[in-house]
Amino acid sequence: MTETPTALYFDCDTGIDDSLALAYLLASPEIVLTGIGTVSGNTTAAQAARNTLGLLALADRDDVPVAIGAHDFLSHGYDGGAPHVHGDDGVGGVALPEPARPVAEGTAADLLIRLSHEHHGSLQVLAVGPLTNLAAALAQDPTLPSRISRVTLMGGAALVPGNITPLAEANIGNDPEAAAAVFAAGWPVVVVPLDVTMENVFEESHRDRLAASGSAVARSVAGMLDFYMDFYRPTYGRRCSALHDPLAAAIAVGTVVPTVAPAVPALVDTTSGPGRGQTVFDLRGQRLGAVDHDGATVRVVLATDLPLAEHLTARVAGE
Repeated sequence: MTETPTALYFDCDTGIDDSLALAYLLASPEIVLTGIGTVSGNTTAAQAARNTLGLLALADRDDVPVAIGAHDFLSHGYDGGAPHVHGDDGVGGVALPEPARPVAEGTAADLLIRLSHEHHGSLQVLAVGPLTNLAAALAQDPTLPSRISRVTLMGGAALVPGNITPLAEANIGNDPEAAAAVFAAGWPVVVVPLDVTMENVFEESHRDRLAASGSAVARSVAGMLDFYMDFYRPTYGRRCSALHDPLAAAIAVGTVVPTVAPAVPALVDTTSGPGRGQTVFDLRGQRLGAVDHDGATVRVVLATDLPLAEHLTARVAGE
């Protein structure tokens, strides 16, 4: 008997790895993409919505509503994003179709709350940008967690350095107050940190397969990855890229399974000192194997069952 696909809301700051994650979600029969909210991060929330609508148009998926979320963060304004990583438009200068339909009425937080009622108890949330929209939704409706089955997010660093400061990863570091609210909300949270995303690498050979695909979405994302791989060349010593957001997407879909992911007390440093934006996971007592802490609602993924790149490439390319 075929399982019913899981309803999934996707919150993103549509840059290049977000685009690859979206392409993966669109090709995944395990889920139904019920809505997308955009937030400032890699680029502005408005530009992220344009990028998202362009990719959905290429995929002929005008059924998926897209809502613009927060432009500014809870404690400070948007600071210009990461054009050196994702290009001035967030997608490495790759031309996407002009949106032929408007964004959804209301904010991304409104869309998430509405979908949580429509899919009461079964809606999954996948967040791969700053968590400002989720924090806004929690502030609007504190009962939201009772209707969400799980939140999977790409963000943070457990046992490795950050990527915007020695301790902070970008999604968390852009809006630590929002991340702290999401961690403290009591819903089941699965954190996919730099510890595992930096170990999953997309090579030129994978990009070539996307470029040769019959899928217009795959070919567009291949073009974006050309820019992204140039950024990552000094990190890895070759043209390739980390699979940050796609790994979180695969874990949310269930095609990649965490093998070490203890549920532990977790918090976010919201001070103004050098630790601002750090994700702090209580990993004491984990030396002999993953041990869940009683009452902990946040799981941190430290290892997975398989490398993502080959599976991701085959699915997005339609091989």
